[in-house]
Amino acid sequence: MARNKEFDTTLVLRKATEIFGHYGYEGTSLQNLLEGLGIARQSLYDTYGTKRELFILAIKHYLNEKSLAVVEYLERPGSKKEAIAQIFYAIAAVLKDEMRRNECFIICSAIDQIPHDPEIAAYFAKDKSLLEQAFYDALVRAKQQGELSDRHGDLLALSRYLYHARYSLTQVVKITSDPKVLDNVVAVILSTLD
Repeated sequence: MARNKEFDTTLVLRKATEIFGHYGYEGTSLQNLLEGLGIARQSLYDTYGTKRELFILAIKHYLNEKSLAVVEYLERPGSKKEAIAQIFYAIAAVLKDEMRRNECFIICSAIDQIPHDPEIAAYFAKDKSLLEQAFYDALVRAKQQGELSDRHGDLLALSRYLYHARYSLTQVVKITSDPKVLDNVVAVILSTLD
């Protein structure tokens, strides 16, 4: 008879996201994972497989959670321009919080792996398509609602910019700890919607 797992697999993935975010993929040791996750070595292998497999599961967990939240937020009724602004303000709030931002740094580690790992590259390509489409649909609705000026002709290019701008914010906080810089960058990103 198989034993039930004595840990919450979703919580373990969230913790793994923080650990990989803090140390990077290459810098994360097995010992970092065992200590940070609070599970036995055999449980780690039995449930998640190798370090790479755990890393990919953590990336997928992170991207699914964050991307679906963005899509759902953009699909709500109301001002689409304001919805986009709130998404960027929320990202900035998380990145200013020392406890929560480590989780976001998994993106930096994951992007570093894209040139060498076709599975990660394919997953990011899928996520990119989902989010660019969500931003595009929101921008089309914003234009229909009169929230965007006529100068916004290429909404697909703007949606691509917003997608990439989201991820660029993690680089900002890796380079500087000044929250005003992050606020300035968010303000400039959002000024593209004026």
